[in-house]
Amino acid sequence: MTNVVLICGVDEAGRGPLAGPVSAAAVILDANNPIEGLADSKKLSERQRDQLAPIIRERALAWAVAYAEVDEIDRINILQATLLAMRRAVLALNIRPHQVLVDGLYCPQTGIPSQAIVKGDSKVAAISAASILAKTARDALMLQLHEQYPHYGFADHKGYPTAAHLAALREHGVSAVHRRSFRPVRELLSPLPLAG
Repeated sequence: MTNVVLICGVDEAGRGPLAGPVSAAAVILDANNPIEGLADSKKLSERQRDQLAPIIRERALAWAVAYAEVDEIDRINILQATLLAMRRAVLALNIRPHQVLVDGLYCPQTGIPSQAIVKGDSKVAAISAASILAKTARDALMLQLHEQYPHYGFADHKGYPTAAHLAALREHGVSAVHRRSFRPVRELLSPLPLAG
């Protein structure tokens, strides 16, 4: 692999939900083994993502998925937790990349030259691949949490603040996997006194 510049794409999934961890993936694609159909994971159907994820894991030179847990999100805020998950993913790669390209505005501190690219998940194949792995890994984890906490409907909304999720929160209260620092959850824990 002499003279080959190894570029690692990085993306996250799960910044917006009210429950569950935030995930991040790092992927170094093999230029000699391209993958058809890579795109921003949000523009792909669940079925397309599920078909592409094992192909990415099989053909990439290296890949890793990492998380920041709910207590970390509540402690350091969602942006810092996302960067932490991204950092963990990059450092978990079994090949050290020469450059890290990150979807969005911010780069995790990895000690590797990095560049943030707005809408990078639709511009850079390695970031697209990372977005697919981050999303499918988190979705699978939310299905596991659905088994533990069936009242909330995580299998359907993956923790995002849908009307059904908010209704379930009001009915069943806040679970151990809800993000207490997020406003809809925080307000349920400390309701405002009624104006009188």
